[in-house]
Amino acid sequence: MNDFPKVMMILGAVLLAAGFLLQFIGKLPGDIIFKKGGTTVFFPIVTCIVISIILSLVFSFFGRMK
Repeated sequence: MNDFPKVMMILGAVLLAAGFLLQFIGKLPGDIIFKKGGTTVFFPIVTCIVISIILSLVFSFFGRMK
């Protein structure tokens, strides 16, 4: 239980870095955008897949630290 604060800080740093990257990168190729009239619908499919892979790698790494 002594490693919990360290894990939370590293996880927070990873999420912060991912947030900054997504802010500057914007939409990835493969994300779906529907525009009709004054309505826009955005489905970030590829972005969700990339985030899922990154989080899976991070959690796998922390799972092996035990």
